[in-house]
Amino acid sequence: SFAYFTIKDRLPQILTRVIDTLHRHKNEFFEEHGEKGIEAEKNTISILSKLRNELQTDKPLVPLDDKLPDVPLWNQYLEYQQNLLDGNEQPSWFQSPWLYVECYMYRRIHEALVHNPPIDDYDVFKEAKVHSFFESQQAIIALCTYLQELLKNIEDLDEKQLQEEFYKLLQVSLWGNKCDLSISAGEDNSQKASPVKSLDNLKTSILVDDMESIWSLLINSKKRRTSEEVTRVDIVLDNAGYELITDLVLADFLLSSKLASEIHFHGKCIPWYVSDTTKQDFNWTIKQLQSANNKWMSRCGINWEGSIKKGVLVYHDHMFWTLPHEFCSMAQVATDLYTELQKSHLIIFKGDLNYRKLTGDRKWEFTVPFHQALNKFHPAPLCSLRTLKSDVQVGLKPGQGEQFVNSEPDWMICGKYGVVQFDASL
Repeated sequence: SFAYFTIKDRLPQILTRVIDTLHRHKNEFFEEHGEKGIEAEKNTISILSKLRNELQTDKPLVPLDDKLPDVPLWNQYLEYQQNLLDGNEQPSWFQSPWLYVECYMYRRIHEALVHNPPIDDYDVFKEAKVHSFFESQQAIIALCTYLQELLKNIEDLDEKQLQEEFYKLLQVSLWGNKCDLSISAGEDNSQKASPVKSLDNLKTSILVDDMESIWSLLINSKKRRTSEEVTRVDIVLDNAGYELITDLVLADFLLSSKLASEIHFHGKCIPWYVSDTTKQDFNWTIKQLQSANNKWMSRCGINWEGSIKKGVLVYHDHMFWTLPHEFCSMAQVATDLYTELQKSHLIIFKGDLNYRKLTGDRKWEFTVPFHQALNKFHPAPLCSLRTLKSDVQVGLKPGQGEQFVNSEPDWMICGKYGVVQFDASL
């Protein structure tokens, strides 16, 4: 399975890259922190090398022992996994659910740094994220230019035209999810072409298309809204870099077209899955755009900074997003976050990891309805914008999945196909 390939090959590669990154930045740690920095770098590398060995030799998973607030939840989850096995066995790397051990590895990378101040707040994936951002520059310029041209006469668009633009930018955000560094184990996979121009060619690769339902929800909400009321859209982010730009562009369009009056972004509070967005990435991206020497990029950066100051673009992070739990347990494990999401009119979940957590990463039949796979997770109407990079997929028409299994064996993991899946029911 792809899970086996991930644990056997991809995760050790990612750990090797992390070790290499720390090693290459040794001088920087020395300049900043003196001998303490060098010592911390050595210790961290030693812990990570041990971790890589544990993974490759299928050792039992061990409890976390740093002092961060999520430790009790992680260790309870390990106990829960242990209780699922026959009393004598312990959960190990190759004998545990893929979703769990993959999340666990990223949390252990963070633990290795936490144990080693003064480099405990160093983001080992920052370099890869920055590189990916600059490599996607052409596509970012094309997208910012498209948005700024569109906003000039957005007031004059009739409903049909507005709907067309909404569909375009929703698809741009969907395909932005292709740029994922955890899948390529950190190899460059940036976006070079103009994203809007390539949409027509990609249309047939959308396996489930619920864009119309999402549009109906937003346009009806806009028509009913009084001047005091708020239409809130939440976007649960995935990757930093180019994908984050596509999400910000979509957010700007929703605000400018009055399809939404507030956008709430949700990111990770620690570095995660190589390229996932943290608050530092979010702030860094907006600063980069503001200071860019392309006028449309800088215009976007300035406008988005303004929207943040006005409180209509809001960034949140919560430790739940970096736990191994599937989303149907959010109401119990993170009641505060669930309550926050209940204020939303629409939640957009970006990317593959969010999809796996929405559906519990189970081996569902392809035709199982999306609503059923959510397993009672319904804080608000929600949709998933996801390109397929793992072997779980629901909500397909009878025979659709089987057809792909025969014609393209790697259709679920190659990132070529996407879904826009919507669930309205509360």
